[in-house]
Formats: sequence, structure tokens, C-alpha cells
Amino acid sequence: MKQLTKAEEEIMQVLWQLKKANVKDVIAQLPEPKPAYNTVSTIVRILETKGFVDYEKQGKGHVYFPIVQKQDYSNQSINTLVDNYFQGSFQSMVSFFVKKNDVDLKDMESILKEINKNNA
Repeated sequence: MKQLTKAEEEIMQVLWQLKKANVKDVIAQLPEPKPAYNTVSTIVRILETKGFVDYEKQGKGHVYFPIVQKQDYSNQSINTLVDNYFQGSFQSMVSFFVKKNDVDLKDMESILKEINKNNA
């Protein structure tokens, strides 16, 4: 699965939320200052080329929808992060975030419970 640029990921976040949308619907969900219609349209077409979205014809326009699930992309992104910055070690990643982000004991307990639940 290909990596997305920040702009592409922002558009995908909107499409994952809306499920189906035309370019105007996507723009309406984006923060100010709103990007130009042509900019968003171009990014959506790039996402189509990368295999992240597809469309169905609606009148004179297109309605776009994600074909890559958010969970699938999230999993791949996390694995890439761990591989590229933590030599493939989730332990190193967690240790880094604990040290750098002052994670409290309550948060760590919650994380450990979730890990144990998923491994059971």
C-alpha cells in the first residue's frame, strides 16, 4: 500500500468520515482557509490513481468513496513508523513515547489492558 502525503491523508480522513462525497462535500468539511476546488479535485484523482478511492457517476459529476479502509491504512502506517524510526521494535516505540510524552501510570495500565485483551 502506498503512503499518502499530508494533503492526501486529510482528504481521505474526510472521505472515511462521509463514506461518499463529491468534491464540494469534501471542501465543506475541510478547515479554513478552504483549498481551491481544483486543488481538491486533483488530490482526489491522485487518490484514485493510487487505489485509495473510486467513484460513481452522478449527473455531470462524480461521487467518490474510499476503497481502502481506514483501519487498514492505519495499521500499515503504524508498521511503517515502527520500521523506519524504531528498527521494527514496538517496545522501543512505546518506550520513546513514555519518555518523551510523560505518559502517566493510568494511561500505561489502560494500554497494557488493551494489549492483553487483544492477545487473549
